[in-house]
Amino acid sequence: MSAIPEYILGAGAGKDEDPTETREWLEAMAAVIESEGKERAHFLLEQMLEEARQHGIDLPFSATTGYVNTIEPENEEKSPGNLFLEGRLRAYMRWNAMAMVVKANRLHPEDGGDLGGHISSYASVATMFETGFNHFWHGDQDGNGGDLLYFQGHSAPGVYARAFLEGRLSEENLLNFRQEVHGKGLSSYPHPKLMHNFWQFPTVSMGLGPIMAIYQARFLKYLHARGIADTSKRKVWVFCGDGEMDEPESRGAIGLAAREGLDNLIFVINCNLQRLDGPVRGNGKIIQELEGEFRGAGWNVLKLIWGSYWDPLLARDKDGALRKLMMDTNDGEYQACKANDGAYVRKHFFGKDPRTLKMVEHMSDDAIWSLQRGGHDPRKVYAAFARASKHVGQPTVLLVKTIKGYGMGKSGEGKNIAHQVKKLTDFDIKAFRDRFNIPVPDEKISEIPFCKPEENTPEMEYLHSRRKNLGGYLPERRTKSDESFTVPSMDAFKAVLEPSGEGHSISTTQAFVRFLNQLLRDKALGPRVVPILVDEARTFGMEGLFRQIGIYNPAGQQYTPVDRDQVMYYREDVAGQVLQEGINEAGGTSSWIAAATSYSSNNRIMLPFYVFYSMFGFQRVGDLIWAAGDMQARGFLLGGTSGRTTLNGEGLQHEDGHSHMIAATVPNCVSYDPAYAHEVAIIMHDGLKRMVEKQDNVFYYITLLNENYAQPGLKPGTEEHIIKGMYLLEEGQAPKKGAPMVNLMGSGSIMRESVAAKKLLEDDWGIGANLWSCPSFTELARDGRAAERWNMLHPDQPERQPFVTEQLSGHAGPVVASTDYVRAYPEQIRAFLPQGRTFKVLGTDGFGRSDFRTRLREHFEINRHYIVVAALKALAEEGTLPVAKVTEAIRKYGLDTDKLDPLYA
Repeated sequence: MSAIPEYILGAGAGKDEDPTETREWLEAMAAVIESEGKERAHFLLEQMLEEARQHGIDLPFSATTGYVNTIEPENEEKSPGNLFLEGRLRAYMRWNAMAMVVKANRLHPEDGGDLGGHISSYASVATMFETGFNHFWHGDQDGNGGDLLYFQGHSAPGVYARAFLEGRLSEENLLNFRQEVHGKGLSSYPHPKLMHNFWQFPTVSMGLGPIMAIYQARFLKYLHARGIADTSKRKVWVFCGDGEMDEPESRGAIGLAAREGLDNLIFVINCNLQRLDGPVRGNGKIIQELEGEFRGAGWNVLKLIWGSYWDPLLARDKDGALRKLMMDTNDGEYQACKANDGAYVRKHFFGKDPRTLKMVEHMSDDAIWSLQRGGHDPRKVYAAFARASKHVGQPTVLLVKTIKGYGMGKSGEGKNIAHQVKKLTDFDIKAFRDRFNIPVPDEKISEIPFCKPEENTPEMEYLHSRRKNLGGYLPERRTKSDESFTVPSMDAFKAVLEPSGEGHSISTTQAFVRFLNQLLRDKALGPRVVPILVDEARTFGMEGLFRQIGIYNPAGQQYTPVDRDQVMYYREDVAGQVLQEGINEAGGTSSWIAAATSYSSNNRIMLPFYVFYSMFGFQRVGDLIWAAGDMQARGFLLGGTSGRTTLNGEGLQHEDGHSHMIAATVPNCVSYDPAYAHEVAIIMHDGLKRMVEKQDNVFYYITLLNENYAQPGLKPGTEEHIIKGMYLLEEGQAPKKGAPMVNLMGSGSIMRESVAAKKLLEDDWGIGANLWSCPSFTELARDGRAAERWNMLHPDQPERQPFVTEQLSGHAGPVVASTDYVRAYPEQIRAFLPQGRTFKVLGTDGFGRSDFRTRLREHFEINRHYIVVAALKALAEEGTLPVAKVTEAIRKYGLDTDKLDPLYA
């Protein structure tokens, strides 16, 4: 029987009152391990712990294990691959990845020099990438989608290097790394927008990859449960850096992954112990920290720390001295070991304990230096990937220890500067060549030529055969779904288009819900609708969906809901259609992204409608929405309770006056602030036509209101104008011949203030007003910029007129625009008004506050009285009206001219 290691005998809290009894218990456990195996020992321990809990013994939980590999050598699944050929291919890829970055920063000094790029990240992860490509990652051979890969973004050069060997990228592509303007280059990082046939997911806004991947894996389960696609054989593989795991989004949804049993999800955390500037946990151990968090959250955790050359040493570690040394050494010390040499490791690592120093006395410094970390050992990596891919019932995280800048030698290997290294001297390049045995002669070193074996060589035949066996090359992105749908005609939504009738009033949120319910009735498209909520269904009047189509839950509903006797009770179902994400905007957005890109990832067109408080939408998760734009998402984002003055009593944190300006920065986001139900219906129908029938790469952001008021209904012939961004809601008439005219523009909740201002102008001042409803100042501005650009670049062609100019040209008078958003929102169109027009803009710049709507609109100076004063002031500036009339209006409406500007209030 094995001796009990001293570090175990010394473990535990408090003084040992009976050392003899302690030793007997430990010896009994050691005997079980030796005779019956570790699984039996683990079972007995679990039984003993449960017995202790039943007797009220408070036992602390330890979520970490020893600082050694989870999989014992004797339990490792052996790779069926040709390790020699894989090693040669990996060497070529390392070289080409390095050459690509160094060339990009040596060539074309006349264009400004540095283009940036990263060598060290791929250097650390190459063995893992290649193991996946050669043995685990399935292509889309059946048309339903293969495995989904979220690559560690800074490692993009290595993925390009592989695609170059595969013949999917040319040498010209590699020479144009980070040079994309002329259409031949490669994007700096994974960007589907820039390489739409290649990259599937953007991952270099660090932290977004992990959370998007978790919800992507859950969406695969959702599709399968609802019978839309067979996703049972597909996996989602996610490569993250250990430093990246400090991003809140990286760990923020790991509980969901465990709770829903996402065994189709595998995280591979590249633990090279370094973030961009220095150690991740210099004084600690990031692998142990991550192990505790993931295991505590319910994940299957596999640690791969040491390579095969450590196995004989660990086998001889009978007293546990080496294991204790491994645990006691912090990450800063481990980094120092790999930034030096074998002699340093002998002295500063093994030399800490005479017993461990003796263990390596027979080894040369070079042999000590060759003691690999696990992530660089293809045998160990294969065994870990194999175990992870077969695990059932839980998501798996692999914590793999590597060296940042592996192979870069003195220029960066294991050093704090490794991440920033993008230039190498010829001496460094020669050393790199020698280390990986690349066939480049000395006289060619300065040229850093790309290396690719002939097609008929064993290496290349092996490369192609592995991908053929796995179903095709990766990464690869589908740009169009093979599916096709016909959107229901507008007649199907007739109820939303009609006037609400006398005595009836609804909000634009209710109009949206009616539109959605009608769409759900469509036999073809209805099942593809994905309503996504973040615990606000009742706020938006959508609780009827709970019973109607159910809330997705893989476990069904194992309880009786407290509102079971209600018509709209809370119903969870294995095949539920609603994704209810709880109080979690980042999760809701990630679910929406998974559904909005399903046409590409799953060859299934889905229609996601994500409804959220507009204040907690764009500004909270703007980075994720930008990523959605990169991924060419298609779907609807609905910002409820929109505007800065619509929420009675809610206050600053709930009042949105700027989301439309954030939305305007996303090029493929089409945004609207509709005032009326018919506008909502026309805009959403247009979105369906574009995103479903035409498969345009756009998504829609529509703000919705919680105010109820009478709806005027659609005026036939205005549909196209609504979509373009403005239409004449009501043409004004001069109260008497020769009376001045003005044009009042509005959107959303303040449109009705413009309607009221029109009446005041007519009744109190004898001034006529045209009413323009402007659902999208952003779309108007984009149209104007397009016309302006055409005119500048085609001076010899007939000029194009912006749509705003066309609409206003036949309607004289100054223009006043008022919205519930900051002034910058309507200011976007100033340059496109007819020449010489006076333009006054009212908006809600400043922080929100609690009060009634009428008071808030007075505070922000956007109500009907301020609109009238702005119109009178514009007429006075044009010389049409005496300035005294403006002063008279200010006095008549009791406006406080001395109050603080709401921007600063």
